[in-house]
Amino acid sequence: MTVQLLLIASYLFVLLGLGLLARRRAGQGHESFFLANRAIGPVLLFLTMSASNFSAFTVLGFSGAAYRIGYAYYPIMAFGTGFMALAFILLGIPIRQAARRLGAITPPELIWLHFRNRPLHLAYLAVMVVFTLPYLAIQPMGAGYALQGLLGIPYNWGACLITAVTVSYVLLGGMRADVWNNAFQDVVKLGALLAIFLGVAAALGGFASANRQAYARFPELFSRPGAGNALPIGIWFSYMALWFLCDPMFPHLFQRFIAARDNRSLRMTALLYPLATGLLFFLPIAVGVMSRLALPGLTGKETDQVLPMVVAKLLPPWVGAVALIAVISALMSAMGAQLLTLSSIVIRDTRLPVLKRPQAAGVVMILLALAGLAIAYRPVAAILQVATETFTGLAVLFPVTLAMVYWRRTNAWAGFASILTGEALVVLYHFKLLPAFGLLPVIPVIVVVTLVLVAGSLLWPAQGVKPLARPSARGWRWVATFGFVFVLGNDFWAWHKATPFWLGLPSWLWYYVGLCLLLFGLIALLIRTGHHSDEPLPNP
Repeated sequence: MTVQLLLIASYLFVLLGLGLLARRRAGQGHESFFLANRAIGPVLLFLTMSASNFSAFTVLGFSGAAYRIGYAYYPIMAFGTGFMALAFILLGIPIRQAARRLGAITPPELIWLHFRNRPLHLAYLAVMVVFTLPYLAIQPMGAGYALQGLLGIPYNWGACLITAVTVSYVLLGGMRADVWNNAFQDVVKLGALLAIFLGVAAALGGFASANRQAYARFPELFSRPGAGNALPIGIWFSYMALWFLCDPMFPHLFQRFIAARDNRSLRMTALLYPLATGLLFFLPIAVGVMSRLALPGLTGKETDQVLPMVVAKLLPPWVGAVALIAVISALMSAMGAQLLTLSSIVIRDTRLPVLKRPQAAGVVMILLALAGLAIAYRPVAAILQVATETFTGLAVLFPVTLAMVYWRRTNAWAGFASILTGEALVVLYHFKLLPAFGLLPVIPVIVVVTLVLVAGSLLWPAQGVKPLARPSARGWRWVATFGFVFVLGNDFWAWHKATPFWLGLPSWLWYYVGLCLLLFGLIALLIRTGHHSDEPLPNP
């Protein structure tokens, strides 16, 4: 126990130390505190994008979902999230250029400065805040589960401790402190997850042997649609689409588009993302499947604690500390980014006079952290369920954002109507008052939202509002190419095949490893042959 506490305390002190170093380089004003002076280069941008996106949901939620569902959970996350990286080029580059030109610091502020429509601005703001708070709450939930499972610290105390440290280092140095810590956390997280994966596999007789044992006892974990018919074709397709629609709308990822130093930084991040998701996501999922051998019989929210539980059961105490560091690295990187972005939105976009005071950022951030803790105090569902509903709410913003970037007819009032319609549908689906037609609710919701936006904009085209970018002449060829790759990711022709192949993994899983590599190659080709200017677009 003493070794564990020393390792974890040392880790937390390093994070605070990086916050202090960042404070020395901090400048004055919101652009410095919230955007690190728009100067995040390619290496740091990739690390902060992956660290802030791969949260407690990645470590605890993935392992818990794999425990319940099996390896079928890997493709929808690894390939689906890797495919989402295209949005870093499709949306990120024109958003970065427009935000720099207009002086926007937050995502809703960019909407306001582009459309000059207050109802649309406030609706966009409200959705980002309301639907990010439950996602923020996932992070202290993960901290509570991990500290309780490995150190015996009560759930609520663990959640409060990690939240306090996160708030402290972000307040010390703003985005610069957050990005530096993200880079450190990302490297630590990957190393720790790799150590856990190798340790659990060795304790069970080797990875291939563990897979063969798991297949003999739980063959459903190696099949599609997964245990309990969890991922039929419609749900599979829906999850693949969900990540592309919602991830770019995460306020903390959107704001990192704005903070990027140049277009090259966004291109390199997009290029490396499929490799990162292909490797990193496999580790907690494999641990979740192997855990069924050591800890059979877990159900419901209990499965979200399977990673710390299996480490505590099978591995030496110091590995428990490593596991805990992996979990808190993931959740703190996401929590810090979410708190920073939400506080910038509250301060910049609500325009309340009291928020113009110098200490406003600290007060707002603390209040947001307390709100997240309050939601996490009594978890209402497993992490996967909380995340899916949150992501659907944010995905509603995608059509109007895409239209802002590329469509000159986009009517701000039609965008406002689309958001209200979409969130009303999200509420109705939450209470199971509408049919989903064998899909996740996000698909019918986005279809309706898009129809409202397009119909309104065609009937009343916008006047005097130009799009942020123009598609290249070869754009439709790339749309067709990546559309075909997306279709390959929904391989219904290989359904219900579960026979173990190399290392005891089913052949269809290796197929998706290949698709992640194909994505990497195609994005590299897109970057090499594309015509994305590093210069700001001319003023409209």
